[in-house]
Amino acid sequence: MRDFKSTTTSFKPRGLATHIGSLPHVDPEEACQLVLRYLPEIPAWPQLPHRSFLENMYAQFSQGFPGLILEEDHLWVDREVDLSPELERLYDDCLEGRLEPYALSPDYAAGLQAFLQSRLDSPLAVKGQVTGPVSFGLVIGDQNHRPIIYDDSLAEAIARHLKLKASWQEKVLSALFPRTIIFLDEPYLGSLGSAFVAVPPQKAEGLVVEVLEGVRGLKGIHCCGNADWPFLLRLPIDILSLDAYNFGESLALRPAEVKAFLERGGVLAWGIIPNDEETLSRETVASLISRLQELLLLLSNKGVNYDILVEQSLITPSCGLASLSPELAERALKLTAEVSKELRRLGTKWS
Repeated sequence: MRDFKSTTTSFKPRGLATHIGSLPHVDPEEACQLVLRYLPEIPAWPQLPHRSFLENMYAQFSQGFPGLILEEDHLWVDREVDLSPELERLYDDCLEGRLEPYALSPDYAAGLQAFLQSRLDSPLAVKGQVTGPVSFGLVIGDQNHRPIIYDDSLAEAIARHLKLKASWQEKVLSALFPRTIIFLDEPYLGSLGSAFVAVPPQKAEGLVVEVLEGVRGLKGIHCCGNADWPFLLRLPIDILSLDAYNFGESLALRPAEVKAFLERGGVLAWGIIPNDEETLSRETVASLISRLQELLLLLSNKGVNYDILVEQSLITPSCGLASLSPELAERALKLTAEVSKELRRLGTKWS
């Protein structure tokens, strides 16, 4: 793997809170109000998959992809037709930096449209998200149900298509507030190297890097599985977002890589608030702070500077919240805000 230098090193959120993206709500204004109520410092526009299949994380960013067929709640690419004209258009758009054809229309992202009309309360940044190329290419198949990532020409098209989607989103968010964060949501990066995902790491890296090159501001990756942490920590990202509730201990097994990531200015987004109903119902601010403390001390005891860990941290839910009821999703956001507040109150007193 290539070695990447720091991208943006001046972002030190000191335990502020944000969220991953999806909420169970169907009213975009209500969802935005909830986000702004609990996460005013780094609000993120809400994805609303229960509102429409078009807001499913794969459908949401599929609009305009060459050969794409949308049938009710199913997406696929027809490789039996000549895709050359559409692929050439995509490549030309990428070369020329034409972004408007890759806008997220209101039918696909009602939460974004409502968010762009919101009044912000002096945030540190605003956050958006795009489905990552590896997950996009593994979930969407062709007419034979073969994931399109295994077709090299379509894999390249995925990266360029999502690069333009990310660039357009960053552009419109920066009009709302100048400092932006764009996450690539890549759940399937946690499956690289398994028997179920035959994508070489070098190919995955190339696709991800291509999309990230479309983001000028802060950029991150969210992976909610037990991932290859050295692989992710060496990518050209400012923020690594993980399901720390379930997989934080596995990250702590990689102190050298974590230390190097932090030294180049990287931020860890600790997804310490669980997103499943049973676990979320029993957790409290105190129990989650204790769980986070254990993870930070695991790394600190292995030579990772504790003060830097706290300074270069975000607090988030472990993943999206769309699978919860609206009431429990609000509880998750409230806990996220309260854990963040408590972490900032305690500061380095734990170390």
